Order: sequence, then structure tokens, then C-alpha cells
Amino acid sequence: MASYLDAGSIVALGAGLALFQTTFGMTDGAVGALQAIGPNAIGCALGAFLGGWLGDKLGRKRIYQYDLLVYMAGILIIAFSANKEMLFVGTFIVGLAVGADIPTSLALVGEFAPAKARGKLLGFTQVAWCLGPAIVLWLALALAPLGLLGVRIVFLHLFVVAFVTWALRRGLAESARWTEAAKSATLVRNKVSALFSGSNFRALVWTATIYTFWNLAAGTAGAFNSYLITKHNADSQALGVGLPSLAFVTAMVVTVAVFMKFADRSFAARKTMWAIGSLTQIFAYGLLIVMPFSIPVIIANIVLFAAGGALAGEAFYKVFSQELFPTMLRGTAQGFTFGFARIAVGVWSFYVPVISNSGIGTLATLLTLFLAISGAVGFFFMPDTSGKSLEQIEAERA
Repeated sequence: MASYLDAGSIVALGAGLALFQTTFGMTDGAVGALQAIGPNAIGCALGAFLGGWLGDKLGRKRIYQYDLLVYMAGILIIAFSANKEMLFVGTFIVGLAVGADIPTSLALVGEFAPAKARGKLLGFTQVAWCLGPAIVLWLALALAPLGLLGVRIVFLHLFVVAFVTWALRRGLAESARWTEAAKSATLVRNKVSALFSGSNFRALVWTATIYTFWNLAAGTAGAFNSYLITKHNADSQALGVGLPSLAFVTAMVVTVAVFMKFADRSFAARKTMWAIGSLTQIFAYGLLIVMPFSIPVIIANIVLFAAGGALAGEAFYKVFSQELFPTMLRGTAQGFTFGFARIAVGVWSFYVPVISNSGIGTLATLLTLFLAISGAVGFFFMPDTSGKSLEQIEAERA
């Protein structure tokens, strides 16, 4: 549900971006700044840095008990925003809350999961990550005739989901792995500085690289697809929110049918999925370099990028972020890499509207380059951790 609320808030903001811009008289620079401080970027990064570290220090449960209360407050500010100042404040608060929630919640999933199903269960969080935006976009499509009121209703739906999730979480137990590790952890192993040496540092650089460069493309798609389609082609709010929903349906299908089935099978299966997924994503954005930004090309780009991303994207990043770090540093490590990637997207978001105005081909060329870097680093330096327990992996890496 952390993934549902994270992705849902990113896409809800993206779906309403063109309407917020018109209603509040925002410049292209202000639009980029709004995306840069929210759940897709810098606000989320700050929350991830803090939430991941506190999750390791105080326990998973202490964080996920309270962060959704902050999330709900931010969502209400956005839903009832009367000016751009309220919109900016609410967006930043939501970013902080989802940033704190993600590394803590994923660490809990990874620590509860058995060795032979860890990839499958973390892959299932990616299904939720796709379901949130799909529902958001379908709601936005159905409510498109209401204009900005429809977007406000979409945000209120996220408030309701967050409240139900918060209520259900109150019955969850603390991670047994964290509890045990907290009893036996030495001062040295528990230091954040341990992340910046040896195998921990190599894992930190590797996961940060594959996720950051992939997320520059994925973040652009999630936050700006509706905006770009509405502004540069369709000139229709309905098409602008309807077409991107294809991405999340496609990603859900491929995640369930392929990723969850093969992620724990073998090291060779993981590398094969990564290679196919990377090449598919590169081809998806290569299309926009050589072909016009027409509806058929947009659909092909959306579907191919989503299918490839399910095999070589955030799902594998989540898996390796749990497998490659010791328990007492797991949340901190993922908070760092997740936050670093979101800061990169935040800086990048300032420029996306301006770059797109000079031509979609220019934007697509840069995104293709980012995907090529992520794909190559992920394939050639992927560690063999498939099917092993977290304790076995930690011992081998130590």
C-alpha cells in the first residue's frame, strides 16, 4: 500500500498538472518546481533519507504507524488548495511522507519474505505501485468533465485509501529479523558510515546507479506523460489521463506473468529478464526520436516502456535493496539510494517542460541515454543472490 500511495500521488499530480497550471496561472518553471519538490522528487528524497535511517534505528513499526497521518494531511491540503502556495505546501508534505514510508515498508516485506519467494513478494508491491496510478488515471478520466474539481476528488480518494491503510497497519507486528538484529548488532555494524566501505559501498553505488538512471525516465513518464500528451498533442484532458493508464495495466500484467514467476528461479533468469527489459525500454524511447509525437507512437512508447520496466526497473531495485545490505542498515541504504534517485528526478523535473518545448525528440534522446546506462550497469554488474536467505547473503558479502 506504500507503493500504491506513492505512485498514486505522483500520477494524480501529473494528471492535474495542466489544469492546476491554467487555474493558478503557473509558468512552465513553476510546473517543473512543483514536480521537483513532491512525491516524485526532492520532498520524497528528504523523507526517504530520514525514514530509512529511523526505521533502522527505532524499528520498522514506529515509522509506518505515523507517516501516513502526515501523508493524509498533505493530501487534504492539495485537494482543497485555493492557490498555488497551498498546492506547493501540500505537495511537499506528501513527498516527505511517502519518502519515509517506502524504505521502511519494503524492508518489512523483505524481512518477512522467505528466501524462495522474496522476489515474488517484492514484485507484488510493484503490482500495487501500478494499481494506484491506474485507478487514479481511470478516476481522472471519468471525472474529466468536472475539470479541476475532478482532480480534487481523485486526491480525496487517496486520502480515504491512506486512512484505511493506516488503520490496518496498526495490527502489524515488528519485523522479527530487525528485532533479533537490534539485540546483537555491534556499534560498528550499526554505524551509517559502514555503508561507505567494502561490499556495502559497492552495493550502494550499484543500486543507486541502476535506479537513478532508470527513474529519470520512469519519473518523467509518471509525472509528465499526461502533461506532455495534453499540451503537445491531444489537447484533451481525457486523452491526457487515459493513455498513460495503459502503462500501468501493461506493467501489472508483465509483473505478474513474468517477473513474479521467474525472479527467484535463478541468477540466469534474472539476467535474462533484465536484458530483455532494458532493450525494450531503450527501443520505446528510441521511437520518439525518429517518429512524430502522434497518438499511435505515444501508445507504442507507453506500452513498450511499461513492459520493459516491469523486467528491468523498480521491482528488481526493490529486491536487490533488501538482499545486498545487512538488516541494521537495510532501511538506511534504501533510503539513501531511493532519496538520491528522487533528488536527481527533482532537479531533472525543473527542465522537463522547457526541454519538451524545444522538441519531444530532444527529451527522448536524453531518456534513451539514461536507460542505456541503467541497463548496461545492471546487466554487467548484477550480483548472484537469487534464492538465498538474507542471512546467507550477508555472511557471504561480509
